Amino acid sequence: MEKRIGVYVCHCGTNIAGKVAVEKVAEYAKGLPGVVVAREYRFMCSDPGQELIRKDIAEQRLNRVIVAACSPRMHEGTFRKAVEKAGINRYFLQIANIREHVSWPTEDPEAATQKAKDMVRAAVARVPLHAPLRTQEVAVNKDVMVVGAGIGGIQAALDIADGGYKVHLVERLPSVGGHMAQYDKVFPTLDCAACIGTPKMVAVGMHERIQLHTYSEVEEVSGFVGQFKVKVRHKAAYVNHDVCTGCGMCQEKCPKKVPSEFHMKLGDRKAIYTLFAQAVPNKPVIDRDNCIYFQKGKCRACEKLCEMKAIDFEQQDRVEEIEVGSIVVATGFEIMDPSIIESYGYGRYQNVFTGLEFERMVQGSGPTMGKIQGRDGTIPKDVAILHCVGSRDLRYHEYCSRVCCMYGLKHAHQIREKIGANVYMFYIDMRCFGKGYEEFYNRVQNEGVVMIRGKASKVSDQPILPEDKGRLIVTAEDTASGEKVYVPVDMVLLSSAMEPRPDAQKTARVFNISRSKDGFFLEQHPKLGPVNTAVSGIFLAGTCQGPKDVVDTVGHAAAAASKALSLASKGVVEMESVVSSIDPEVCVGCQSCISVCPANAINYNDRRGISVINEAVCLGCGSCAATCPSGAAGLKHFTPDQVLTEIEALMGA
Repeated sequence: MEKRIGVYVCHCGTNIAGKVAVEKVAEYAKGLPGVVVAREYRFMCSDPGQELIRKDIAEQRLNRVIVAACSPRMHEGTFRKAVEKAGINRYFLQIANIREHVSWPTEDPEAATQKAKDMVRAAVARVPLHAPLRTQEVAVNKDVMVVGAGIGGIQAALDIADGGYKVHLVERLPSVGGHMAQYDKVFPTLDCAACIGTPKMVAVGMHERIQLHTYSEVEEVSGFVGQFKVKVRHKAAYVNHDVCTGCGMCQEKCPKKVPSEFHMKLGDRKAIYTLFAQAVPNKPVIDRDNCIYFQKGKCRACEKLCEMKAIDFEQQDRVEEIEVGSIVVATGFEIMDPSIIESYGYGRYQNVFTGLEFERMVQGSGPTMGKIQGRDGTIPKDVAILHCVGSRDLRYHEYCSRVCCMYGLKHAHQIREKIGANVYMFYIDMRCFGKGYEEFYNRVQNEGVVMIRGKASKVSDQPILPEDKGRLIVTAEDTASGEKVYVPVDMVLLSSAMEPRPDAQKTARVFNISRSKDGFFLEQHPKLGPVNTAVSGIFLAGTCQGPKDVVDTVGHAAAAASKALSLASKGVVEMESVVSSIDPEVCVGCQSCISVCPANAINYNDRRGISVINEAVCLGCGSCAATCPSGAAGLKHFTPDQVLTEIEALMGA
């Protein structure tokens, strides 16, 4: 069949036309073999631009279309729908990326125009070799799994459950709540964190469509969008939660105390414990590593005192396989351990604290019952707050953690309000970007907090003056005056960076998702797909994707929930057709492809002695095709003929 090609060159405002002479590119395209029509238009992705393509397909009998515009990641789906609506196969479209690959990186307009011509010529040579690919639909399991029950995971779970679908909410700790449960107040309104978080915790615990899997972890994920199979390990709590009433008698009589992780080790907990007073579920678990019975074979005081006979020392871990249609990953963040920054003395000086430790200290139900004091029990008269500890620092984390300025300001307000101590804030600049944040910054300034524009370089216990003996000395350069300053204080608070959880790499492997260079999970597109991942049906929510405050975390989680709801309500999902294939006549069964497949989409058929692609799972990355020594593995829509023809045309051959 005669190939009748239409070429459409987009101005993209001035993004392309500012560097590329689009009229010359369109005129050049008219003379290429098989091109029936070539046009330039200001915004091809607009409705009029798409209508232009559809009209030409009908009137000019086009059977191939080339759009020279921006990255296919932006609008390939848009143009595929446009050509399909006009009656031709969606894969008879080819995008020539003349924005990201030409206009943006090329300085010389003449060189940019020539390069754009070359790319259009390559696309024209390739597109006649495109084969029609068929799309297929698979049914979607309407149940959803949310992994992580901090404020983001809780919000996503509630939104999905309120939408009418069952949610499996998995949390590695014995209670939902996450970091939000550790906070005293939230900025900028200074609302009680528990007053905001606890009702939502109770709501997920009581919701008829939410099944809690606390003290549990996801071990394995298989399947594909709409049909995921997830293995969840329920860790042995050694307490039968079905009969436990949460009376607390077992904890009261337990003789073993250990530092509490929830209280950032500023207080103790028992070997049998609930995470905190408002925990959901409010049922204890036994810490096997610290339980006297498990370590020495004696004690069992909790078992003797439990009237409900809920203690079960024989309980074992249990693995459950759960089938869901989509997954929301909301595994959260960790606060950076600042002890690696030796100059700040964290871990050496007892009155140097992290921001999260201060949160536990200042909370009324915390280890000090809200009393602000040093580890030595003294109430500080002077406090220094150091900003950007580990953030915006090429030695640790290049990125801004976004919340540190505000939680440092919040702590300054709390100190001034509760004990009236002098507060000195050492900062690079204040990034108070949210609604009401700048106003809160001004409020704290007016409360008498001393702002020193300059990053602290050192915290020392060596006094400058005799009267400062026993105090901490903060050294910094005041960039406003250009002078070095030495400030003696009794307590130092470090506004530590937000960073990915220590097990983020393991989690990424389990869910087969990628990480960005900062270690957080990578979204499909920072603007057009901020909650999507490269794996269809797996979405991101909250701070596992990057630093966020509570407001943005809740909003991001709601967006992820809307994606899961959309899948569940539609009931079917369309699978991508650009996937790998293996020719059974050529495959020798070496299994090289299996070892490199990042999606675990290839299985070995023992009976036939060949590898077989599961197209529903395949990501279309092409790793198998590049690795296969026999040439049996290939990638649809990127066949050797298509790619080599494009390269030859690009090189002018």
